[in-house]
Amino acid sequence: QVQVVESGGGLVQPGGSLTLSCTASGNGVTSLRMGWYRQAPGKERELVATITSGGTTNYAASVEGRFTISRHNGKNTAWLQMTSLKPEDTAVYYCQLRRLVTPVFTFWGQGTQVTVSS
Repeated sequence: QVQVVESGGGLVQPGGSLTLSCTASGNGVTSLRMGWYRQAPGKERELVATITSGGTTNYAASVEGRFTISRHNGKNTAWLQMTSLKPEDTAVYYCQLRRLVTPVFTFWGQGTQVTVSS
């Protein structure tokens, strides 16, 4: 059974920084792609950033240059460093683990709230 736990959300002022953590446990998690998605009220869940076990990253255009995703395979942990935060970054942030080869499957964390407000 794979478990995914996020932490690090909170309230931050515009222009501030915040780092989210995601730790996974279970068989085979090291090989899975890890990623962050977010969902704002009234909107669909959207991709923020992903990172493969080999370190290949992908970012949404809206966060490129401001957010950095990283991971430590030995700790089965991924981080999302967020800088220059904007009010529109306010959302529940979810960590995702995804197997990219057949059979494809996905695991989600419970989410952590990030609020950017003065």
